[in-house]
Amino acid sequence: MIVTLSAVALFGVLALLLLRGRHVGPFSALVLFLFGFFTAGTGAAGPVRAICEALAEAARHLN
Repeated sequence: MIVTLSAVALFGVLALLLLRGRHVGPFSALVLFLFGFFTAGTGAAGPVRAICEALAEAARHLN
């Protein structure tokens, strides 16, 4: 749950900055795509969350 809430806050801030600065590109599309899945809570949100949690867990073990 902590990872999900942190991801929503992070993607929300990034989406706001990207939209405000009128930046367009693959990174902004990815940020907005993930922000939509985390906030919508659709059936596809479960696998997207699982992937993000796996990536966060892998990043913790990089040390």
